[in-house]
Amino acid sequence: MDRADTGDVMNEPRIKIFCRSFDLRLYRLSKGLYESWGYPCIRLTDQTADGYFDTMLKDTDCDIAINVDEDCFITSKEGVMALVEYVISHQIANAGCPDGGSYVPRGGNPLVTNPFFNVFNLNLIREKYSRKAVESFDYKAHVEEMEHAYPPEMLYPNRKYAFDGIKYIEPYYPFFLWQAYNTRTLYLPSQGHPDGWTTILYNQLGQEICRHTWLARFYSVPSFVIKHWQPTAGAQKARIDAVIREAYKSAGMNIPQFGWPDSCAFGWNKVVRWMIKVPQRIAGWPKKIQRKLSK
Repeated sequence: MDRADTGDVMNEPRIKIFCRSFDLRLYRLSKGLYESWGYPCIRLTDQTADGYFDTMLKDTDCDIAINVDEDCFITSKEGVMALVEYVISHQIANAGCPDGGSYVPRGGNPLVTNPFFNVFNLNLIREKYSRKAVESFDYKAHVEEMEHAYPPEMLYPNRKYAFDGIKYIEPYYPFFLWQAYNTRTLYLPSQGHPDGWTTILYNQLGQEICRHTWLARFYSVPSFVIKHWQPTAGAQKARIDAVIREAYKSAGMNIPQFGWPDSCAFGWNKVVRWMIKVPQRIAGWPKKIQRKLSK
């Protein structure tokens, strides 16, 4: 659906596409699949895993945020826009993939949507959101109620569901647990890719909308640097590149070709990102240790 096609059906919402990004090359490859849609594309760098929600919510020029990770590749514009329209018409605050119990290569809490892809109705979230509200939300007091209300159609057979005891598996968990309790969430179906890692996500109509590759941190780091703790790191780039080719083929588009000026920009951008990220990580260690001790 083109921007001009939204009309009265969607009441002309102000849509922006956000991407929390570290690797400029991956961002450019992901963005290439949606930058022609006619919506502002915002690259968020040097943001904490939970802080970038604040950034989106503070952007009062945006009503609907499409959140796409840099290692998530859109395969159907029509499928995404059908989901956006559904989110608006059904007063849904967040549509995304459950972080547990679905086809993600990890075991998390299914009440949380993993932020590799989301459609956020920011207006609905803003009505109740504050940092204080999130920090004071007592998940343990509501977990049984929330588990009971979880949509039964999302309880896939032979999958593990961990609703309790992992509130702080990721820094963004408190936000999503608060959001799941206080606003309406649409949990999207998914399935695993034959490569054993990638998650294929579908909209409410069963249309494929994107493929999330995971392990973006290994995409452009030389394998000899990290092979000691991730022996298959070198294989990850080839796997992610294969998914990128699939996404562009599905979208009927050509993969962007980068020249040496682009490669120079990618390399310099990564140096800058690391110069900022390392001190951030060190500064965050006390809070991370505290979260682990509180589990």
